[in-house]
Parts: sequence; structure tokens; C-alpha cells
Amino acid sequence: MRNQALILLCIVVFGVIGTCHGGSLRKKYYKKTCPNAEEIIKKATEKHVANDPTLPARFLRMHFHDCFVRGCDGSVLLNSTINNSAEKDAIPNLTLAGFDVIDDIKAEVEKKCPNVVSCADVLALAARDAVSFKFQRPLWEVLTGRRDGRVSRVSEALANLPSPFSNFTTLVRNFANQGLNVHDLVVLSGGHTIGVGHCNAFSNRLYNFTGRGDQDPSLNPTYAAFLKTQCRNLTDNTTFVPMDPGSGFTFDNNYYVTVKQNKGLFQSDAALLTNKGSRNIVNELVNPKKFFTEFAQWEPLEFSQGMKERLGRNVPLLTNS
Repeated sequence: MRNQALILLCIVVFGVIGTCHGGSLRKKYYKKTCPNAEEIIKKATEKHVANDPTLPARFLRMHFHDCFVRGCDGSVLLNSTINNSAEKDAIPNLTLAGFDVIDDIKAEVEKKCPNVVSCADVLALAARDAVSFKFQRPLWEVLTGRRDGRVSRVSEALANLPSPFSNFTTLVRNFANQGLNVHDLVVLSGGHTIGVGHCNAFSNRLYNFTGRGDQDPSLNPTYAAFLKTQCRNLTDNTTFVPMDPGSGFTFDNNYYVTVKQNKGLFQSDAALLTNKGSRNIVNELVNPKKFFTEFAQWEPLEFSQGMKERLGRNVPLLTNS
């Protein structure tokens, strides 16, 4: 019942159709209405992360999947109804986890400031605070003031979320539809430095890459042999492995090191090496300082169809040449 109540709260109190555009976001949005909101969310998030090290990757992925459909409006948190299948039930979102923890964090805020803080802001802040927990400092700034969406459609999630099976051309088009460029694509792919991938999202690269029972020739042979010991066949949809081998719980630049070694888990990871421009960016982000600086820049960006504005600047789309 509590879960349903919080969902209803997100819909009724903050619900608007569409996205909350970047121009309405600002620092300390709740300074007057709920001055301790961000600290409450931080403490509640850190309490959960201390007991569950998988949460940083789960929250970051949930936040990313939310932002790629109708902007960062919390619509991924909404449940399906009799008359509507929500984003949460789209195939790419079936492996999302941590919704119950977001509910708990939201509940802590509600105790102090009822009907004030949006669920979308809770998710955005919780994702940042979870990933930052090990560093004991915020890794990026989160502007607040998002409004919660009340529209959540499975069809839009299927149409907008990037696929792990995508090649470079498809990825560029998918990101361009969100107003994002090749640089954004490579930087955001760095989120794969934490978390896991399920076998059915990449096992075709091991057993049936071109439909002839073959292996993806671009995949590191030694790494492929290891993956085959974990994922025994094409139908395994329960086994999972770290997306960043040897560094699956550590948010760092190691993802780009593994990609350069042809150990990117998904076809979409390997695709970053198939284009000169993206390959150059991968080479740059192997530098830890460069990675942390660049990753910190994307968060204030509010995703929406065709939006090309970041922090008040117009960002031109790069070509895929």
C-alpha cells in the first residue's frame, strides 16, 4: 500500500505531461520549501548503499533509463495499469532493480516535507549520492526542480532506450534523437564501469553473431572463452557477469581500458571502437581525471526529444564520420 501511495503522490502532486526542461532547474530548488531535502536523500541513500553495494549501478541505470524517455521526469517509477503498460514493463527495464529503495528514500523526505519534493529529483539525487558514496564527496552536481511525469508508456521505452545490440550508426541516431552527440554517447557509456550484464544481452556474440553459430571476431578471444564458462547457451537469461571485468563495483575509468582491449561486454560497447571520432574519445577517457571531469558534465543536461542545450550552452551534434 505504501508503494502505491507514493506512486499516487508522484502522479497527483507533481504530475505534468511532458518533461521538465533544463531551464527550470537550479541549485537548491527546495531551499525555502524543504531546505534539508538533499541532505535527507543523501543520508537515506548512503544508509542503503552501505548495506548493498549493488545499488550505485542500479540507481545510475534507472536514472539513465528514466531520462531517455520523456526526459528525467520519474516516469520509469510508475506502475502499469489495466489500461496502460508503463515503461517499467518494457523488456530493457525488466532487469531494473531498486524501486523499493527509492520508495524508502522518498518516504524519508515525505516525513519532513510532505508533498514537496518530486520523485524525479529523488531519483536523480539518489543516483548521484549512491555512486559518490565510496568517494565521500559528490562526483557531479545535480540541479533540482524536476516535475514528475504522469505519462509512462512501454512503447516509448522500447523506441527510445539504446540497445546493447546496437551498432555505432544506430547508437548515434538514437542519441541524436535525444539531442545528444557522439561525445555524450562515449561518456555516458562509461556508466558501464559498474553493474552487471545478463547473458542474453550479449551471448549472441559468443554463439551466434551472424546467425551461423559463430563468435564475434572483434571480441577478445580470451575474454570470450571466459564468458562462455559463465553463459553456457543463448537461452540463459538469468546468469549475469560484471560489465567491467575486475572492476564491477568501482566507479572509475577502467571501462575504457577494457573497451580498448576488445573486452567491451555488449555490441554497443564494442561499437565505440568502430568509428574514428568515438575511438579518439575512448582514448581520451582512459585518463582518470578526464573521465571524472567529463562524466560530471552530463548530469545537469535534461534529456528530451531534440533538446540541444546543456548548462545554457548550445551543443552541436557531431557527425558519425
